Amino acid sequence: MLYIVRSSYKFEFFLRNVSIRSISGVANTLDVRQKIKDTREKILLGGGEKRLEAQHKRGKLTARERIELLADAGTFIEYDAFMEHDCYEFNMQKQKIPCDSVVTGRCQVNGRPVYLFSQDFTVFGGSLSLVHARKICKVMDQAMLVGAPVVGLNDSGGARIQEGVASLAGYADIFQRNVNASGVIPQISLILGPCAGGAVYSPALTDFIFMVHDTSYLFITGPDVVKSVTNEDVTQASTFIDNKQ
Repeated sequence: MLYIVRSSYKFEFFLRNVSIRSISGVANTLDVRQKIKDTREKILLGGGEKRLEAQHKRGKLTARERIELLADAGTFIEYDAFMEHDCYEFNMQKQKIPCDSVVTGRCQVNGRPVYLFSQDFTVFGGSLSLVHARKICKVMDQAMLVGAPVVGLNDSGGARIQEGVASLAGYADIFQRNVNASGVIPQISLILGPCAGGAVYSPALTDFIFMVHDTSYLFITGPDVVKSVTNEDVTQASTFIDNKQ
């Protein structure tokens, strides 16, 4: 009789533990799902509502709006949306934004497969971090594997200064793939904003470059850097005017 009582007590204790663990597991699952949902909503906002509004005031679309216009409806599959930069210099660990400054993935355009990346100017001015470069390299690698075109929607201020040479190494990886893909797959660049420095060299290695009148600019070095180094004031139109004279 004593044995039965003890067994019953152990079984009751076991069931209680299982119930507690089950409830805890469900709560954790719901918490994780909510965090994923919140992060997805944050991803769609890019650099935030104010920066999205500023982008529209300049007469420019956002990175995701551009993809929506280019891709056949419902065909875009995004890659690495939850990736964040891994820089801890200059307090950058406090400025992490999921998806970082580029949206990458694959889609169909007129029923044909296309791999693409769209730089997000609302996030750190579209500047290239090491993670940004890795995301671009991934879609370029996959495009070469299947023989599909790569389309780059460029809107970037160039290298992310806070990451120093790591950012430049990211550009080197992209340039290498531009060279490897040359003559193998079509590489198409759309310049959709002021692009400077490293953001210029990769498009220059592609097969086709399209620009937007009064919106697109390509600088080897932008006006701000020229001012800081040579103390010379130049504008975005200076080169064009000087050449005409």
